[in-house]
Amino acid sequence: MMNWNRVYALVLKYIFICSRNTFRAMDVLFWPVMDLLVWGFVTLYMLKVSNAVPGMITFLIGAVIMWNVFYRAQQVVCISFLEDLWSRNLLNIFTAPVRVSEFITAGYILGLMQATIVMAILSTIAAVVYKFNMFSLGFDVALLFGNLLMMGWALGLVATALIVRWGPQSEVLAWAIPFIVQPVSAVFYPVSVLPEPLQHIAWCVPAAHVFEGMRAVLAGGATDVSGYVLNAFLLNILYLLGAAAVFKLLFNQAREKGLLAKYCS
Repeated sequence: MMNWNRVYALVLKYIFICSRNTFRAMDVLFWPVMDLLVWGFVTLYMLKVSNAVPGMITFLIGAVIMWNVFYRAQQVVCISFLEDLWSRNLLNIFTAPVRVSEFITAGYILGLMQATIVMAILSTIAAVVYKFNMFSLGFDVALLFGNLLMMGWALGLVATALIVRWGPQSEVLAWAIPFIVQPVSAVFYPVSVLPEPLQHIAWCVPAAHVFEGMRAVLAGGATDVSGYVLNAFLLNILYLLGAAAVFKLLFNQAREKGLLAKYCS
């Protein structure tokens, strides 16, 4: 059975690392805020110089906030692993009585915490600077948030599995994977903009359903997003199960080849 005391200890360890490292804390907060400010001011400029789509600023500001939810949920799963890799503490973690499931669960909890903090900060800035209330989406915002969180967990676990198997030289995947899927995630534009072959791929990405649902709510107010939410949720369950299988396979390969010890040598 999973020991929640060990999960709590792993979460606390990472919190201590972040709270006592100014640059790590800046990494968590600085880039999301810069994203919001830059995209927000670009949108204001577009509204002034062109016949922009009605509601564009709400579409783009909402997209920036929700994209950072996904990005942070994905990245922190990888970074919590990389922190132990960089400090050569990885072998100590897995020689201690810590289950792999406990290690992953701690990463998921950290992803939830960081995504929630980032969303709260960005939503506050958006309300003050752009007069955009993210929570005008009502309960739908929680459903959309949850689906992006799950997708972030799944991709974070896949990226971590690849790093476990192929070592520090592949750690760039922790930052690259979100941007590999971004073009077909329909973050800043509808799926209909994509070429037809890519549209079929996009509908297999949970984030595409989330962002289409968000735009539908912002455009129509009372639009029912249950279809988008359900499709995203079912895809996320499938991808989380697939990510777990990939992680188990590659982690076992790394353990059999003695790679975990090699990374710490």
